[in-house]
Amino acid sequence: MPEEPTPPPTRWPLAPPGATDRLFDLCGDGLTGFMPPPAPDAAWVLNAMYEHHHGPAGRPHHGPGRAEHPGPGWQRLRWAELARRTGDPVVPEGRLPSHRCFPSAGKQGTRPPAILPPTEGSLDRETWNRLIGVLAAHSPAGPDTPCRAYYSPLALRAADFEDRHVRAGRLGDAAALYDDPEVDFSPSNLWAEDRSWVLCTDYDLWGTKVAGPPALIEALLDDPEIEAVRLP
Repeated sequence: MPEEPTPPPTRWPLAPPGATDRLFDLCGDGLTGFMPPPAPDAAWVLNAMYEHHHGPAGRPHHGPGRAEHPGPGWQRLRWAELARRTGDPVVPEGRLPSHRCFPSAGKQGTRPPAILPPTEGSLDRETWNRLIGVLAAHSPAGPDTPCRAYYSPLALRAADFEDRHVRAGRLGDAAALYDDPEVDFSPSNLWAEDRSWVLCTDYDLWGTKVAGPPALIEALLDDPEIEAVRLP
C-alpha cells in the first residue's frame, strides 16, 4: 500500500518566536500578509480562473480560501485572454490583482456562460505546486531549502492578532502546507530562511507577489503554466 502523507504539522512544526520580526520591520503588521518590496525584483503570480462554455447550472464557487481545478468541462482561462476579450487591462493601472479587475467582464457579450473567478487570499492548488517547483529550481539548496511559512490571523480566524503563526520546514515539503487541516488557505507568506526570496498572498487579493533575484522573476514570467506579470 502507498505510504500515507505525513500531516503538515509534523513536517512543518511551529517556528521559534521572532521568525517574522524582520518582515514586521520591513512590511508592517502583516494582518493580511507581509507585502515585501521588490528586492531586488518582483512579479505577481495570478491565481487561476476557469470557464465552462456550456454554462453548468450548478457551478462551483471560488471565494476566500484554497481551491483547485473545478473538474470536467472546465478549462483554464488566462487573464491575458480575458483582457483581450473585454478590452480591460490585465490589472488596472494603480491597482493590484483583485475583484476590481475586469470591470467589463459582466457586460453582455463579453464572456462565456460561466467564468469561475480566481481564489481570493489563497493560491489555487495547481499554481501553488508549480510555484514551489520554480522556487526550488532557483534556490541553491533546491527542495532542501529551509523555509518559513506564515499564516495571517485572518486566514486562521484567530482571536489574538498578535499571535504570529509561523511554521518551519523544507521547500520540498511545501505542497503539504496546502492541506494543513488548521487553515483553509495557502500560506500568507513563504520565504527562504536565507531571505533570498519571499512571497506574499494577501488575504484580500487574487494574486501572489514574489520578490527575489531577477533570474527567479524572469523564470516566473516565462513559465508556460504560471501566469505572472510585473506591476509598477
